[in-house]
Amino acid sequence: MRRLRVAVVGYGTGGQAVALMLSRDGHEVEVFEQAATLGPVGAGFLLQPVGQLVLWELGLLDTLRRHGATVSRLYGETAAGRAVMDMRYHELDPRLSGLGVQRGALFSVLDSAWCEGRQLHCGTRIVAVDHEAGAVTDAAGRRYQGFDLVVVADGAASSLRTQVAAARLDRPYPWGAQWCLVPAGDWPWADELQQRYVGARRMIGMLPVGTRPDDPTPRLSFFWSLPVAELAEAGVDAPAWHAAIAAVWPDALSRLHGTPVPDGLAQARYRDTVHARWHRGRAVLLGDAAHAMSPQLGQGVNMALLDARALRDELRSDSPVEVALDRYARSRRDHIGIYHFWSRWLTPLFQSERDGLARVRDRVFHPASRLPVGRGQMLRVLTGTRRGWFGTFALPTAFLESLDACGRPAPAHLPESESATASAMVGDTGSSGVAS
Repeated sequence: MRRLRVAVVGYGTGGQAVALMLSRDGHEVEVFEQAATLGPVGAGFLLQPVGQLVLWELGLLDTLRRHGATVSRLYGETAAGRAVMDMRYHELDPRLSGLGVQRGALFSVLDSAWCEGRQLHCGTRIVAVDHEAGAVTDAAGRRYQGFDLVVVADGAASSLRTQVAAARLDRPYPWGAQWCLVPAGDWPWADELQQRYVGARRMIGMLPVGTRPDDPTPRLSFFWSLPVAELAEAGVDAPAWHAAIAAVWPDALSRLHGTPVPDGLAQARYRDTVHARWHRGRAVLLGDAAHAMSPQLGQGVNMALLDARALRDELRSDSPVEVALDRYARSRRDHIGIYHFWSRWLTPLFQSERDGLARVRDRVFHPASRLPVGRGQMLRVLTGTRRGWFGTFALPTAFLESLDACGRPAPAHLPESESATASAMVGDTGSSGVAS
């Protein structure tokens, strides 16, 4: 296999994963990260079966599971107690579950695994990409050149994406969130993502996310949905902030007693980005730089991991690099398109000022999710295994068997041929026997 010299811009999940994978394949990888000190950005997330697959192939899933929290159910209700959402992984396949993970845990696992040929420039903000020459330039004017490939993985707020390809859509969402990590203690929903809603204007979520290597305390990831325009002042009046939380979900407020407000709360902002092309010349987009979307479907980390896997696999062919990049982009767009669609349509139901839509949501969403077709579609989208409207993303049989063994996966490195050709799918019949 040819050996490429690769520059990776950004050391988030996508950048970490692609650096690790390409280095293991023998490529010379050099990473440029603008942060002076390495560390994760964000609180917690749900690692879906498709993301678990990537880490399993890398032999890292067992390590991460020792820190994460198994999530079997996603449940949301109004503040008045009306069920809005109730999705259980076992209804698609009894072997599947989500994994609540602290971003710090995933960051540490991926960072520790990258040993081969590690070249990492911290405190280096790349401001220009020369896609023709295979070069990047940092904010100090230093030019790094001679790369066969430049992978732009600098996140949802990427300043470089349009230097690679014009965006068909690139806009910020008007709604964001405050978040923090809190001790789980005796939280009664230890294996569930729980959410509470007031119309579409207010939403609280609590996700079990386990521990991380430098902190053995099991934690919950708390998020509080707010308009971006309110984020700067949210919590300045701490008593009013606490009263607003209590009005939606008193149980959540009880977990926040040790969190200083607003200093202990971080802010999150989101974008909706679509590119018709993901590459030009020697440069290619990966992760949120290519396809940022709202967090409603919780797929950002999972799709970034799949991007890295797909790019690695295409570069294993003997085709010219530009042909491999085109195949990578087409295959990933085929998978991601449906997630862009649903995140764009679902966001106004949960984060907007459209309370009329929320009233329809409160009456229709849960009953629709109990119908066989609706339940199957929702679970496919949740797990990341929906491809297009009716297609299915294949999960290898060996991976599914590893999930079934003692209820936890065994570490494994798939042979290259098996990884590339495995086509066994999670059955479209869930444990209830109803086809999705």
